[in-house]
Order: sequence, then structure tokens, then C-alpha cells
Amino acid sequence: VQLQASGGGLVQPGGSLRLSCAASRRIFSINVMGWYRQAPGKQRELVADITGGGVTNYADSVKGRFTISRDNAKNTVYLQMNSLKPGDTAVHYCNVNFWGDVYWGQGTQVTVSS
Repeated sequence: VQLQASGGGLVQPGGSLRLSCAASRRIFSINVMGWYRQAPGKQRELVADITGGGVTNYADSVKGRFTISRDNAKNTVYLQMNSLKPGDTAVHYCNVNFWGDVYWGQGTQVTVSS
């Protein structure tokens, strides 16, 4: 499975970005898709994930600001990021758990700065 992430960029504090991640093959409802991020000098951390049935899970730091969603017909997962803060600056990675095998996208940079 190949994952292609897009949508990162430079935004001012308080701004919004929408990340997209498309899989190269069919992703089934049982496969959990998610977004992680890694800031310089820090470990990669979970931002949010979502089951095929729409059950979501968020890191405390993004609750109320970020929304994860997926389009099973398009094999795509999205991350709507609102009220962005400088602390959100990181490379953001999408992944899919494909029956125990975890695949990662190439990462997209999100920079929040004035």
C-alpha cells in the first residue's frame, strides 16, 4: 500500500489547513487510518485516527481543533486543522493499519508561524 499525503504548508497562528492522504489500493472498513506528527527533536506522536465505521480518537492537544475524516470510496483520509498554534509545527504523516501491517505516507510539513 502506498500513501500519498498532501496539503501541508505555512500558515499563521489561528489559521487552518486541510491534509489529505490517498491510498494506492482499496482500504477496507476494518483498516484504521490515522495521522501522526513529528516535531524536530521529538518522537513521532499520534494526532488522530479513525476506523472505517467513523469512530475517532484524538490526542488531547488537538481535541476541539482538529477533525479527522475518511472517504472509504476514495480510499482517502483527511485532517482538518483549525486554530493552529506554533506548537503544531511538525512533519505530519498518514498511516494505515492493513491487517497488522502498518504503512506510512511520505510526510507533509506543517509550519505555523507569524
